[in-house]
Formats: sequence, C-alpha cells, structure tokens
Amino acid sequence: MRLFLLSLLISLFSFSFSQNNLYKEKYRPQFHFSPSINWCNDPNGLVYFNGEYHLFYQHNPFGNVWGHMSWGHAVSTDLVKWKHLPLAIPEENGVMIFSGTCIADINNSSGLAKTPGQVPLVAIYTGHIENVNQSQHLAYSLDNGITWTKYAGNPILDLHKKDFRDPKVFWYEPQKKWVMVTVFPIEKQIVFFSSTNLLQWTMMSRFGPAGDTSGIWECPDLFEVPVKNEHGKTKWILMHSPAPYMQYFVGEFDGTNFSNESKGDKIYRPDYGSDYYAAIAYNQLPAGHLPTTIGWINNWNYANAIPTTPWKSAMSIPRSISLKKINGEWIMIQQSVTALKTLRSSPIKLKNKTIENVRVLKTKSQQFELEAVIEPGNNSICGIKIAVGNGRELEIGYNAASEILYIDRNKTGNQTFDSSFKRLSRKETPLSLNNNQLHLHLLFDHSIVEVFANDGEKVMTMQLFPDKEDNGIELFSTGTKSRLVKLKVWKLKSVW
Repeated sequence: MRLFLLSLLISLFSFSFSQNNLYKEKYRPQFHFSPSINWCNDPNGLVYFNGEYHLFYQHNPFGNVWGHMSWGHAVSTDLVKWKHLPLAIPEENGVMIFSGTCIADINNSSGLAKTPGQVPLVAIYTGHIENVNQSQHLAYSLDNGITWTKYAGNPILDLHKKDFRDPKVFWYEPQKKWVMVTVFPIEKQIVFFSSTNLLQWTMMSRFGPAGDTSGIWECPDLFEVPVKNEHGKTKWILMHSPAPYMQYFVGEFDGTNFSNESKGDKIYRPDYGSDYYAAIAYNQLPAGHLPTTIGWINNWNYANAIPTTPWKSAMSIPRSISLKKINGEWIMIQQSVTALKTLRSSPIKLKNKTIENVRVLKTKSQQFELEAVIEPGNNSICGIKIAVGNGRELEIGYNAASEILYIDRNKTGNQTFDSSFKRLSRKETPLSLNNNQLHLHLLFDHSIVEVFANDGEKVMTMQLFPDKEDNGIELFSTGTKSRLVKLKVWKLKSVW
C-alpha cells in the first residue's frame, strides 16, 4: 500500500507539473504521445469506452530507464489530443505489472459490478516476479478507469512458467465467450485460451513457431480486419513482436484455432523501420470504426540509452488498419488516423516539377506532415531528405532499378549514445510501384519520422536526434532525373 500511495503521488505530481513546464524539451515529440516524465514502453489495454479512447502503457514511475513496471494511463476523445491520468496499476509486493489488455465487461460476466447498470473496466495483465514466475492477473475499475482494484483471487491463470505473458483479451461474439491470446516467448508460440467470466480460463490451441523466429516472441494480438474494396469481407490478423521487430499473419479464426493463409516462406512486418514494436489494436471500437493500432517507438537494442529527458520513448500515431490482396499475398494496409488532419496549417504546394540532383523546399520545420507523388526516372535513386542542415540529413529514398524503398539516418545528428543505434541506421524493403508512381506520406515530429508508402502498403518508422537548426527539407534524384507530380507540406500544431 505504501508503494501504491507513493506511485500515485508521483503520478499526480508529474501530471500537474507537465501541464505548465514540460513538452518544450529538445527532441520532444509534439503530436505523438509521450509520458510527461520517466520511462514508457509497450502500449497496453487499448479500449474505447464511454466516448474515450484509453491508452495504458508500460511505465516506470520512479525513473527514466526500464524498471518498476506499472501501468501509466491517458485518455483521448479523438486519438490525437491526450489527457494524462494518474498511475493506473502500480508495481506492488515484488510483482511488476507487465503488458496486457483492457475490456469493458458490459454484461458483467465477471460479476465485479456492485450496482445495477455498472460496467466494470477489466484489465488483464502479466504479473511478473523477476526470474521466478509470469502469470496472468486481473484488476478492475468501477469509475471509468480512474481508480483500480487488484482482484483478490489473483493470479487468474498460472501455468507455473517463468516466461508466459502479454495477454490480449477480446469478446468472440459467434460463440459468446472471451478469448485470450498469450505467448510462450522462449518456445515462440502463441497460445489461445477461452473463458465465459474472465476469471477461469481453458487452453484451446497454439500457433507457431512460424515466420520470424530469430527473437523471443512477445505482445500478441488477434483482430478482425476488413478487406479493402470488398464490402463485408473480413480476415483475421495475428500480430506479435519477435524482438526487436514485429510480424503478422493473415488468415481465419474459428473461435478455437487460427489458420494461417500468409506465405510460409516470407516474413510480413507491420513496420520495416528500426523503431516500431509491441503494437496492439483497440478493443470495442464503435460500429463502422476501422481497426486501430498503436505501437511503441523504440528499439530494445538501445531503448534505455536514447538521449531524451525527463521522458523516454513515445507512441506511434494511431493507425487505421485494413487488408488488401497484392500479387496473391495478404498485405496489411495502414494509414494515420484522419483526426490528425485537425492539426494542419495551410499547406505549401508544388506540382509538376523536375527533380535533378537536389531541389530545396522553401519551408523549414521539424514538425510537419508531407504528401508527395514522385515518378522515379529509369535507374534513378530519388526521394526526400528531412532534418537537413550543416551536412546532416535523414534520407527516405527509392531505388528504381532494384525496386527498394529505404530509410537512412546515418547522417543525422546525435548518434553517439549507443553503437547499435548507428548499426541499425538503414532499413530497406521491396516496393513495387503502380504506374511508376511512388506515393509517400511522411510525419516528422522532432525525433520521430513515420513513412507510409503507396497508401500504407509499406510503413517505416525511425527515431533520429537532430539539432534544432537541422530543419531543412529537400527532394533529390541521382542517376537520372525524376518528376515530382505533386507535393503538399503542412506544419502541424502541438497537441500539448
């Protein structure tokens, strides 16, 4: 109890302090969510309830590196502007609060409601005892997520394993039951359980190993997704994080088993950059709302070392998800949520321009959104450079001959804090063009860039730590000339 009260006081202090003094620091993102102070990692418990999008996240209330894992908490009415709330679920009695899920138990299947009409918010998370045990625990809130009570009967699922974590729970309507998706990280298996009351669970099936088995498996999710341009057709995406990256599979779920329809010899990633991890989808979105995910922007190879203070790490822009079959393969299509457009200023526009070597744009910013359509010249390497200044830059480019999209931060500012940051500075992915047109959508936010290519067919996210004067934007084409079909750049307002 003493630890809980101390955590709560720290959280309330940081919430109050942040409103007046923070979010002005060097590298601080202005339209991506970051905690007011201290460490954060995986998004947890994404749920929509009573008109609010809840975002919980792994948080250290006591410091700016990983440790003392607890659940931080924020809410939004539009997925863009966030309000900090007090610490939700604190570490206590040697049990850390690892990743998990949150659902609104609308029919009170758990029996946790105390009065008629009351709807419990139920968090199911991994209780972690270092080097001893991981088991699944439950906490609940009867006041819309402001205060939380740990269930007296915890753990609700204990297999007596040291590595068994990250429950994602959702309601499976065809069979009127709850489904829990967890992982055996070392065995590289995703494990499915079912329950009718959120308190007792029965194992149903396993999936894996498959695809990327190079790292431990973490943070699974399973959600139903509409197929683009095929009204009423859906598929299921099974997504998880083989550290330090992510992968997904597409197929069918019958309430017990997931059947994979993705090519068995190929790895499909929701993000091909260096810095996107542990993404999960929102539970219980309103009818007609596209599935929406949020991921953690960092990489475990250097996560503790990035040069930010008094906070560490941020969340991605929420992404709307659909599916499309491209050349016989199921591809996840991701796009930034439309509410982000409310932050736009008047755009700077260009049309029908030749790109030869370098074309410098007149605008300068580290806080903008850019959309461009480029027709690459034969055998050209072309694209966009941001954070340009004093010989420094981040390059987003396309090699027309090899049909490779890449992002490269090798020439950006501060890279001395960890050797692996430099080692992981260039990422590539194959990308075929339609009608020889490269569509790029960039979101640059001081220390974060998210790149959506070809309407979200491929996405690449990367951190960078430029000096404040590194704010130029350039178009480039080497080898042969390319053509800029059109371009718009919007400076974006801060949400803080």
